Amino acid sequence: MNRRQFLSASALAAITRAAAAAPRRRAAIIAHTGRGNYGHGLDTVWEIFDSVELVAVSDPDLAGRQKAQARLAIPKGYADYRDMLAREKPDLVSVCPRHLDQRADMVTAAAESGCHIYQEKPFAPNLLEADRIVKAVQSAGVKLQIAHQMRLSPFLLEAVEMVRRGEIGDIQEIRGRGKEDHRAGGEDMMVLGSHICDVMRIFLGDPKWVFAHVQDNGEELAADHVRTPTEPLGVVAGRQIAAMFAFEGGVHGYFSSKETAHTHPWRFGTHIHGSKAVIFLPNAIYPDGQPWILRTSAWVPEGGAEWEPIPVDQKVPIEAEGVDLANGLMVLDLLDAIEKDRKPACSETDGRWTIEMISGIYRSQIEGKPVTFPLSDRDWPLDSLPG
Repeated sequence: MNRRQFLSASALAAITRAAAAAPRRRAAIIAHTGRGNYGHGLDTVWEIFDSVELVAVSDPDLAGRQKAQARLAIPKGYADYRDMLAREKPDLVSVCPRHLDQRADMVTAAAESGCHIYQEKPFAPNLLEADRIVKAVQSAGVKLQIAHQMRLSPFLLEAVEMVRRGEIGDIQEIRGRGKEDHRAGGEDMMVLGSHICDVMRIFLGDPKWVFAHVQDNGEELAADHVRTPTEPLGVVAGRQIAAMFAFEGGVHGYFSSKETAHTHPWRFGTHIHGSKAVIFLPNAIYPDGQPWILRTSAWVPEGGAEWEPIPVDQKVPIEAEGVDLANGLMVLDLLDAIEKDRKPACSETDGRWTIEMISGIYRSQIEGKPVTFPLSDRDWPLDSLPG
């Protein structure tokens, strides 16, 4: 595991103290009502921090913009985010829309204006635009944090420490699933599977290759299975997806999403199978998502071993609730990364890896074999799917 990707509770407390002493910064909001809106609270998170002044919001939709200005008590509103960036010259920007059709343009404009960025996920609609975002951020020398809030959940941090301490032995494999609701398959993988891919990398590092099987109602993936999802994320395909990723040391990670009439929110999460025990991490915003451990190499309750909740010190270094707490922890880390000139907990390269892994799943199905990372073909695989 890469230590830069994780922070302990004590480290978060130290970051909080540093943030309180940091120079005051100006923040702005980039959003678009009706085309991704304001994300999962990416607009309200700045109100938590005394060291940040929220100065403007951009939204081409007049009614949406006026509502945001009233909600956030922001005096200035702009129809064009480029105009806002040029006039207000903010230090920090939230790129809020959940839709992906403007993502690369918005992030690139913010980076070229010298803004540090807190960005909604998914990272990008395809690898070409993911590469464009990475290049823009790194060329400008700014920091980007993507809103994979599991990265700094106290629950995940404790699981990471347990693995480091050897409490589950050697990792044998990791298994993750999407929500498998009405979006099961391709949309589930893009919207929620990105979290699972990110968690795999937290514990296992970068994958070497992927071998995948994608079907639609039992048929092998074909051009007529490509569809537009319920959210504008680019095209997706497949109602049944199973993928195996190979990591260093012969360890494998598995992702699945399969359409079914019976699902449950707790299936959306990650099982970390060790030689001595299993940890289950539900993918949920803290303080939801209680993790569990089964302390037996049998991986099923036996010999008196039962699933136990993992105790976690629930004191967090900021006063907020729900999504503002989850986002607040990520922004704390972003502010510290700016001060210390380090990578944030979930940087632009981490974000691109989620799109790399998802693209690899489709590419493997199309080619009928394992494909290695990084992918040589950066086009979105479904754009050239044979009929």
